[in-house]
Amino acid sequence: MDNSRVYKMTFASVYPHYVAKAEKKGRTKKEVDEIIRWLTGYSQKQFETQLEKKTDFETFFTKAPKLNPLRSLIKGVVCGVRVEDIKEPLMQEIRYLDKLIDGLAKGKKMEKILRKE
Repeated sequence: MDNSRVYKMTFASVYPHYVAKAEKKGRTKKEVDEIIRWLTGYSQKQFETQLEKKTDFETFFTKAPKLNPLRSLIKGVVCGVRVEDIKEPLMQEIRYLDKLIDGLAKGKKMEKILRKE
């Protein structure tokens, strides 16, 4: 499957959808940002810089300061595919984020989403 179109999408163009999905379920932009920072290792300032620069998904993840080693504990299905079975590393990172945002929108506690429990 050719995912190059997804990889070239700007993170800033998708980010408002993550926030809207969370807010629609009573969660906050702050929580979305916390999840993104947990996953990627960006500080809030670094993250905001990436949004301003309109960084694409590929660059956003490949330049991430420190991908969280606990992300491999993220399991489940996104768009009909198990995230743990995705072979393409970059697509797996994107789907990890999707799965974390899904957990937030489903009302899971932040401790559980961020694998602190």
